[in-house]
Amino acid sequence: MFRTVTVGFDGSSESRAAAEWAAREARLRGLPLRVVDVWEPVPELVLQAALPGAETQRQWTERVPREAAEGLRLRHPGVEVITLHLTGDPAEALIEAADSTDLMVLGSCGFSGIVGFVVGSVSLAVIAHAERPVVLVRAGEQAADEHRMDPAGVPSAATAFRPVVLGLDTGRPDETLLEFAFDAAARRNASLSVVHAWPEPPTSFYRFQGDAELYDVLAGKQAAVLTEVLRSWRQKFPDVEVTEVSQCGSAAQVLVDASRGACLVVVGRRIRTSRFGTHIGHVAHAVLHHVEAPVAVVPHD
Repeated sequence: MFRTVTVGFDGSSESRAAAEWAAREARLRGLPLRVVDVWEPVPELVLQAALPGAETQRQWTERVPREAAEGLRLRHPGVEVITLHLTGDPAEALIEAADSTDLMVLGSCGFSGIVGFVVGSVSLAVIAHAERPVVLVRAGEQAADEHRMDPAGVPSAATAFRPVVLGLDTGRPDETLLEFAFDAAARRNASLSVVHAWPEPPTSFYRFQGDAELYDVLAGKQAAVLTEVLRSWRQKFPDVEVTEVSQCGSAAQVLVDASRGACLVVVGRRIRTSRFGTHIGHVAHAVLHHVEAPVAVVPHD
């Protein structure tokens, strides 16, 4: 595997935002940035009909990423930018590209009042099947959005990073997921908020006497488990300020609420052997559709 940060690029506003984020991440990691575009061949019947525009379309799909790469080199001096032109089905090509890189970055459409953030079918397919981390970046995302306001209340990329937020299942705390989140916070010199949600006691539906005491006992136990899971990681990353959030409720809703004001949200996805479907888990699905910050989906066993 050639160590790179890779971004899928098609010339859209969301892919341009993803490319800028990927360039900043490449600088943080000290890695080259690989800009990948995928050209879908024109159907044979169209070619036989000698319709104009087929070759022009391919030239356009190669020229636009090349010009984008030139701009990235100018705006991000010191970051090596390379381009890769692929042919075929975009989802399949990007999944293959994702599996040969440290990190795949993709763009997502903006906010819809009906369904929240719009995640395209290609992005969902890559997230569901790639075996390397995939980051989804919203259209319009800018460097200043990842940072705290300056003293005058103005967005600025010169201030400290906002917190990194990690959604964690303490019953199955995967090391790959924890490593990714702690490393992301360390590289940004940012704090890390680790969020764990646990279900409401079964008796609370009936409001039995003693529920308050039971709730307190469960809350204490859940918080203690989270603290124990993070103990060795705090030692491994002593400079990362960690906030532990253990809260009763829906895991998806708790994480979405806790992610407001984050610079990056990290969630896990269990690796599936099937190449069919786009099952990514309900928590990851909710975060992808309702969190404004870039979202990293980290596959794990």
